[in-house]
Amino acid sequence: MDNKVKKYLFDIAMAIDNIEKYIGEPKIYENYVSNDMLQDAVERNLEIIGEAMNNLLKLSPTIPISNARRIVDTRNKIIHGYDTIEPVNIWAIIINYLPILKVEVQQLLNS
Repeated sequence: MDNKVKKYLFDIAMAIDNIEKYIGEPKIYENYVSNDMLQDAVERNLEIIGEAMNNLLKLSPTIPISNARRIVDTRNKIIHGYDTIEPVNIWAIIINYLPILKVEVQQLLNS
């Protein structure tokens, strides 16, 4: 695997770890929605994930990551459509999609 590909995968893994650390356990939506700084930190890390995924897709368009294009699209929406982002949508990403992405990235890094 190309070193640049590994670097972007590592960046994604680190951003996921940051989000998990910031959210904590148990994951409680009310804690997230009531904390503007937490929302900003999570969104920043989602931007990093999206940018790294965009770079990955340029290097390896067939990388086996589900929803890779949607991850980039989410990054673009957070950055360019920041005023239309709803916390409940970000929360859904955290709960439903980050765990899947984490497994896929770890599998690629370990291969």
